[in-house]
Amino acid sequence: MNVSARLEAQQKKIILPILPTTTIGSFPQTLELRKVRREYKANKMSEGEYVKAIKEEISKVVKLQEELDIDVLVHGEPERNDMVEYFGEQLSGFAFTVNGWVQSYGSRCVKPPIIYGDVSRPKPMTVFWSTLAQSLTKRPMKGMLTGPVTILNWSFVRNDQPRFETCYQIALAIKDEVEDLERAGINIIQIDEAALREGLPLRKSGQASYLNWAVHSFRITNCGVQDTTQIHTHMCYSNFNDIIHSIIDMDADVITIENSRSDEKLLSVFHEGVKYGAGIGPGVYDIHSPRIPLTQEISDRINKMLGVLESRILWVNPDCGLKTRKYSEVEPALTNMVAAAKLIRAQLAISK
Repeated sequence: MNVSARLEAQQKKIILPILPTTTIGSFPQTLELRKVRREYKANKMSEGEYVKAIKEEISKVVKLQEELDIDVLVHGEPERNDMVEYFGEQLSGFAFTVNGWVQSYGSRCVKPPIIYGDVSRPKPMTVFWSTLAQSLTKRPMKGMLTGPVTILNWSFVRNDQPRFETCYQIALAIKDEVEDLERAGINIIQIDEAALREGLPLRKSGQASYLNWAVHSFRITNCGVQDTTQIHTHMCYSNFNDIIHSIIDMDADVITIENSRSDEKLLSVFHEGVKYGAGIGPGVYDIHSPRIPLTQEISDRINKMLGVLESRILWVNPDCGLKTRKYSEVEPALTNMVAAAKLIRAQLAISK
């Protein structure tokens, strides 16, 4: 089934308004939350106490999103240290240093995994938290995963076999997780590929081969799901215009993608005549700034998007995850984002 037909089938099951609102996945990682994870890792907190604390955080995030009237919710990822490290710690074939920190951007540092052997998934990694979050709301809850290409590109990779073979192994492990989430009743699953563009070889002679196996890796992760299970992906902070056809070939149902920080350069590719039939959410505000965007500013940005994209495929969301922000910034920003979406919905209804 092609993506347009899948989106129709998904809409009958999920039932979303036009211009549905969502966020990318993470909510603020507070000092208290980091303390909980740190104490649990140091065996200063029992598993029961840890689970209770994370449940309380998820409940708070779900309640906040309902109060803000966001359409598709996330659980906020309070249990995750980093979007790659979290999965690497649960997959076979990965090792970690204790203090091998690498600067990611600004003052943010990460500990990239070391892939030393064949990759497999011993047991479910996210199903418990995703199903818990879904049980707290009647609104659709996204299952949140990191894609194989991003896990590969943000790791130190074994060099005794081609990178694509390792990537296919990771893809098969993520495929197991995707299908377990689907069986657990999660109808929307986001498989982030934030680093897909980042891994593009500098030499043009190697770019076509890379994009071929990178796209194939992503498609492996969700090739077994039903057409009514909606597959999202997210890409952030890069120039995607030159690989837009590969992004289309990924065949995701919905892509959320950075747009506002790069001054809406992404939209230029659609001005140039590229046809895009899947759902797409070009970010409406920059989460790397503490500045709170105004409702009118966001609605103006949505109207610019509607100049090149059909309303039936457009989603409204921030540029990226919210883990680096404070709740004092996140709540008013999301309030204005939802208000802007409702304003444009009303305008579209009047114009019909």
